[in-house]
Amino acid sequence: MLDRLGVTIPIIQAPMAGVSTPELAAAVSDAGGLGSLGLGATDAAGGRAMIQAMRDRTRRAFNVNLFVHAPARPDPAREAAWLQALQPLFAAQGAVPPGGLRSPYRSFAEDDAMLAMLLEAPPPVVSFHFGLPGADRIAALRQAGCLLLATATSPAEARAIAAAGIDAVVAQGWEAGGHRGVFDPAAPDDRLGTLALVRLVAAQGSAPVIAAGGIMDGAGIRAALSLGAAAAQLGTAFIACPESSAEPAHRAGLQGPGGAHTVMTPVISGRPARCLANRFTAWGETAPRAVPDYPIAYDAGKALAAAARARGEVGFGAHWAGQGAPLSRAMPAAALTALLWQEATARP
Repeated sequence: MLDRLGVTIPIIQAPMAGVSTPELAAAVSDAGGLGSLGLGATDAAGGRAMIQAMRDRTRRAFNVNLFVHAPARPDPAREAAWLQALQPLFAAQGAVPPGGLRSPYRSFAEDDAMLAMLLEAPPPVVSFHFGLPGADRIAALRQAGCLLLATATSPAEARAIAAAGIDAVVAQGWEAGGHRGVFDPAAPDDRLGTLALVRLVAAQGSAPVIAAGGIMDGAGIRAALSLGAAAAQLGTAFIACPESSAEPAHRAGLQGPGGAHTVMTPVISGRPARCLANRFTAWGETAPRAVPDYPIAYDAGKALAAAARARGEVGFGAHWAGQGAPLSRAMPAAALTALLWQEATARP
């Protein structure tokens, strides 16, 4: 798989929608790894611009990631109750909640414009998060020459991915930062850690495995490869790189108390996601459980974070990060990629 892509270092920079940039992804790809762009928070026009910016910066292979969540089901009563619950938080920031909520992102499962854009000039790698698109979309991308990846948080999801003809499984452990890639957030979650999940999926032998979750340095990469992974995917490790678009509070928070106590919470976006502990996550510990569907809830979360940021308060941001956050290192992405592989190949 890596040879086909011309990837010489088995390190994948995680897509991280909203944080990854063409500059970051190109730097990782040029260093021998696989850089990634997160298109889950943009539309076809935005995705086209990001892919073109990537191609302007590198001739190496890269990955574009798409969210394939079940389309949100509007529920006016639940959304009104959620906004009412958030009202004191908005008031503390001198603001009022939105009058209503909308879905800011479309799922790739129903985004024909995004599919058409990808087929115009197919990227080398396309990956899926939150589930799988229909067989027709998978077939179209495969026929266009794209290598396909998809996230699994359980052996059952990994089997579904392999059965759909996807080329490799991204085994995302409970430690991972950002949105948990469960197909159905309402279903029971065994919360498997990266170590156990990678071994279980690798033992199935149905598709190559990419380890993801809590991996921050060469020792973690070496461990993942020894467990049977073909590559390791790192996201939080690249947040502090100057090429990322993470805001200063996000970068600083990796080394602070929030980084040492990351929290898995649905209150920010409507889906379980791991982030730096902050005022919003603390509120979420006792918040009402009837959170609106993803990404409708995210509309409220973004509005609250913007109101707080306008007053200099950063404790409501979606600062996604994995459990290894305190191990982050601030350095250019190319230098970090080289150092990671040097550490991974050093004699223990």
